[in-house]
Amino acid sequence: MNSQSTVKDISDEDLISAIVKTNNTLLFEILYDRYAGMVFNKCLGFAKDYEEAQDLTQDVFLKLFVKLASFKGKSKFSTWLYAFTYNHCVNYVTRNKEKKIQKKTIEAKDIENLSEKEADHSIHQLKVEKLKKVLNLISPNEKMILLLKYQDNLSIREISEALDLGESAVKMRLKRAKEKLITVYQKHYENG
Repeated sequence: MNSQSTVKDISDEDLISAIVKTNNTLLFEILYDRYAGMVFNKCLGFAKDYEEAQDLTQDVFLKLFVKLASFKGKSKFSTWLYAFTYNHCVNYVTRNKEKKIQKKTIEAKDIENLSEKEADHSIHQLKVEKLKKVLNLISPNEKMILLLKYQDNLSIREISEALDLGESAVKMRLKRAKEKLITVYQKHYENG
């Protein structure tokens, strides 16, 4: 595996085994190059537009890097990746529909009867649609790290491993991304 041509000719299974053993992001880029087009096309079928499909594709590959060790070789990797992508997109669409339904079913009189913690959760649900719009206004890297943490529920350690960053760098990027999100949200919805 010394020359670049040898690495590019390696089977998917051997490539995955090497990635899992070493967490080598350069090897993962080879896997990405092989399958990004296929994943993007699958995501496009679920997305409302090209940009959302790109975001979904990025999400799939970030999640894939963390979950790659769960590929056991019982099927072709491309088949497994197709299922992985499909499940991610279905979960994405389902979550968004559930959030829209929850948003519509919450009324002011319901909020009056809730405990403080429940009220915070309900108010959060009311703001989900606005937050979704604001997420598209911040940089893709800021959006990515926020989605990894709050949508995919990855720990700081998992994000650190997935992005090949130190944990303190991940915490700082999360802090800055949250601050940017709040600033943009306030600009668009509280002052405008």
